[in-house]
Amino acid sequence: QVQLVESGGGLVQPGGSLRLSCAASGSIFSINVMGWYRQAPGKQRELVATFTSGGSTNYADSVKGRFTISRDNAKNTAHLQMNSLKPEDTAVYYCNAVRIGYGRWYWGQGTQVTVSS
Repeated sequence: QVQLVESGGGLVQPGGSLRLSCAASGSIFSINVMGWYRQAPGKQRELVATFTSGGSTNYADSVKGRFTISRDNAKNTAHLQMNSLKPEDTAVYYCNAVRIGYGRWYWGQGTQVTVSS
């Protein structure tokens, strides 16, 4: 099992920045992919950014150049630095971890990000 706990959401003005964190615990040694998804009201959950255990990263086109995903292996934590935020970035952001060999996906509880003036 893997447990994920997010932090760092909140209210920010357009053009501002936020940093989300996701602390992982449990069977973290077998996590192959980790990242962030988001879900806005009335919309489907969508990928924001991920990284693999091999070091590859992937970003949604809508956040490229504005968001940066990173990890702190010593603290088993993933971060999402979000700059130049737009109102359309408003959503609940979910941390995700995948153990491919076990066919298991894990989700955090979600953290609200609201971009508004």
